[in-house]
Amino acid sequence: MSEQQTLIIHKFDILFNILKELNNFFNFELISTHTLKIEEIIINKNFLIISGEKGARFTNQIIIKEYPLDLMKLVETININFLKNKFNQQNNINIGKYTINLNSRIMFRSRTNLSLTEKEAKIIVFLNNSKKATPIIDLQKQVWDHKSKLETHTVETHIYRLRKKIEKKFNDKTFISSLKGGYKLNA
Repeated sequence: MSEQQTLIIHKFDILFNILKELNNFFNFELISTHTLKIEEIIINKNFLIISGEKGARFTNQIIIKEYPLDLMKLVETININFLKNKFNQQNNINIGKYTINLNSRIMFRSRTNLSLTEKEAKIIVFLNNSKKATPIIDLQKQVWDHKSKLETHTVETHIYRLRKKIEKKFNDKTFISSLKGGYKLNA
């Protein structure tokens, strides 16, 4: 089931009334607000905000610069932005207190972010999907696509470097644990 899309019209009553008349033709929920507590409305929603308030800056905001409004162009812009939001949400993986954007390979927590290599992102995602400690041989097969049982320290070296990066950026020494059975995330 797809998540409900919500268009929030903030302090822009004329636009809200126009869109309300056409609401039967839209695939999104329409909300008007004059409160500053938009955060309470947008929790767990795929949302966009259109604001009539000058200087208002919100995440996922559409800024209208041209008047008179071209309604067809506005609806097209709304739909494009909803598609972008959905694409971005599908590429963000939450791992405990962290989020990884698979498109940009950036791991972030609050306002701190860390650029990951493609292998580092794959390691984290693979470990996150594992329910128990992951043996080195599984990481070699699944992340590196190694077919043979050659002795190599590639996995250990990558894990070591990844741990150091995470420790330095987030001061988190326990993100990846070494256990008897292999490696495990502590997210």
